[in-house]
Amino acid sequence: MREVDRVEYAVRPVPDPAEEDPLFIQAVARALQVLSTFHGASNALTLNEIASRSGIGKSTVQRIVHTLRQQGYMERAPDDRGYVPGIRLLDHTLDYLRLNPVIVRVLPTLVELRRDTGERVDLSLRDDLRLVYALRLQSKRESYFATLIGNSVPLYCTAGGRALLSQLSDDEVDDILARSNRQPFTPRTLTDPKEIRAKVVMARENGYAIAAEEVLQGEVVLGVAVKDNDGRPIGAIHIGGSLSEWDKDSFVSNFAPLAMTAAGKINRA
Repeated sequence: MREVDRVEYAVRPVPDPAEEDPLFIQAVARALQVLSTFHGASNALTLNEIASRSGIGKSTVQRIVHTLRQQGYMERAPDDRGYVPGIRLLDHTLDYLRLNPVIVRVLPTLVELRRDTGERVDLSLRDDLRLVYALRLQSKRESYFATLIGNSVPLYCTAGGRALLSQLSDDEVDDILARSNRQPFTPRTLTDPKEIRAKVVMARENGYAIAAEEVLQGEVVLGVAVKDNDGRPIGAIHIGGSLSEWDKDSFVSNFAPLAMTAAGKINRA
């Protein structure tokens, strides 16, 4: 599977200084923007590449990179041909996972769902136009890519994304689709807004969404929305399987009731 155009989804521009916000520290935002340039990168990045990706001048990038290296958040690549994120970033991943109340609430139910299905089970959380995987409980046939926490996928072409969209108003759905790039990942990826809306309506009626080979060829995924205490959708749980073992209808009949029961338990907690 090729990666989502993650820079578009994950790198947030630094506001113009003219847009005055007395609490906003632009230097901190620029440092985070430098770290964000590694989203989707397949190799270490040079100073020139970081400057180009971030839109920040090279001299400023050089100072930021130096500071981040001193603090352990960036390192020289093993071949000394660029920079990579530093190990101290993993400390913050751990902090997020152990202190996020949604993850704490969901994990026992996800473990139970993984046991009952025997298939991959994930929790993803919404970040604007994308879902970010926060928990991934693997099945017997996973690839390296499918095991990574922090990987992200767009809302418009994923089962979890459409399950989440089904819990929003039509105006909110239209806004998200208008701002999404709607690029195909496979020949079966739906990109037409009318077709995507029809899938969202179907998910609204069924209580779950299903997507087959829209992001990864050979994969079928079922998604159900996860809500916050106010009833707003904040993410989704997914069950992922292989079309070499399941057809779509059998996958739905076997796992949709389990997924909806799990989501109901989570949403009532």
